[in-house]
Amino acid sequence: MTTSDRQSERVRVLIVDDSALMRKLLADVLRTAPEIEVVGVARDGAEAVEKTAQLKPDVVTLDVEMPGVSGLDALPLIQTSHNAAVIMVSAFTQEGADITLAALERGAIDFFPKPERHQLAHVRESRDILVAKILAAAQHRPPSQGAGLAAPGAQIRARHTHVPHPAPSRAGDSDAGLHVEVPESRSPLCIAIGISTGGPQALGQVLPLMSGPVPPILIVQHMPAHFTAVFAERLNRTCSVAVKEAEEGDRVTPNRVLVAPGGRHMAVTGHPPNVRIVLSNGAPVSSHRPSVDVLFHSVARVYQSAAVGIIMTGMGRDGAIGCKAIIAAGGTTYGQDEASSVVYGMNKAAFLEGGVSFQFSLEQFPALIKRLSQTAV
Repeated sequence: MTTSDRQSERVRVLIVDDSALMRKLLADVLRTAPEIEVVGVARDGAEAVEKTAQLKPDVVTLDVEMPGVSGLDALPLIQTSHNAAVIMVSAFTQEGADITLAALERGAIDFFPKPERHQLAHVRESRDILVAKILAAAQHRPPSQGAGLAAPGAQIRARHTHVPHPAPSRAGDSDAGLHVEVPESRSPLCIAIGISTGGPQALGQVLPLMSGPVPPILIVQHMPAHFTAVFAERLNRTCSVAVKEAEEGDRVTPNRVLVAPGGRHMAVTGHPPNVRIVLSNGAPVSSHRPSVDVLFHSVARVYQSAAVGIIMTGMGRDGAIGCKAIIAAGGTTYGQDEASSVVYGMNKAAFLEGGVSFQFSLEQFPALIKRLSQTAV
């Protein structure tokens, strides 16, 4: 392969930030990755739109808070001018988190937390994470505007949600219908969800379509501190069941969704129906804190055959081992399919390693929860 061939295969990145220091730091870090070519920089949203149309990058890193045309304002204009994948670069503030989550709901692929000025070395330390996010974003372009699921509140028609007596198909079968099988159990059902890249968009679309009664739902969404509280608050405003960031000692009850706080592992303890949340600051597991594997292992231990694990879109393999733990305990696991995933990573690893009992599309998620709710004790 010639040098020109290798260069043509590199991911082309446009960096947008109003800080000259941050533009240089991001460019210097990304230029150390042989798979990436920094094709340009922009100082504000208006210049970002112009350079996106001109340079046609594969990925745009977009600062959230900029004077004039903000990142949130520039996002739809960038998507209109060129269908690049957009990664938001956000400050560790509640306002930054809220704007970032709004951007993710509107089509941004992922986000990267921007350090404070006295923590700029953090960008260099997080180089591998940033590079991985950019490479993943380049492989999974956003759909054309107007495609995908309907907005929250709109009706989604799940495909073949009623399955009578024939045995349900296992993961990998050609049948596109939704199959739900829950082992018989005298314990109340508990649904644990693991999700990462693409999660805010996916959950923001489908959770508001749920209607009670539903079993307890526990979510690990890979996200830093500050972001998970804002994420839970945003979901709570649109969902018919209560959604909150989990706190130590919270009761795990039906019609309640608990989101693991960023930077802390979430597990459960007790005996159904008297189960509570336990939070910890232990070392990262499967490269993450909170970790899907930590939650899934504890749900398998406490709920056993009444445990349900749902592994969804995201980079890496967190949750693959936890899925197998749930199956070993007699529970059931479901994996989001490749076609509807922003990044087919965590769910792919679980599927290939035998940790997924059944697959579903994002479109089928509300029907899946409904069927599981109907089987709950």
